[in-house]
Amino acid sequence: MDVLLQVPDDIVETLRVRWADLPRRAVELLAAESYRSGVLTTAEVQRMLGFETRMQTDEFLKNEKAYLDYSGEDFQQDMETLRRLSGGR
Repeated sequence: MDVLLQVPDDIVETLRVRWADLPRRAVELLAAESYRSGVLTTAEVQRMLGFETRMQTDEFLKNEKAYLDYSGEDFQQDMETLRRLSGGR
């Protein structure tokens, strides 16, 4: 699906000074904000931006400061899950 954004020409030119590929940047910003607000999952962001790996997606989200809050408690739960799945190793 195509999405059309209407922006005055002079503003587009100003934005292109910063981002040469303005359509791509607009999609990236939409993906980052959608992830940040909990609308999209990491997998959906990866698909939306055409990244081949989860590592590329993680790097993108890190650069955009789009990661959801991840507490120490979340980390502990993830570590316990990893221990359980790996047989306690």
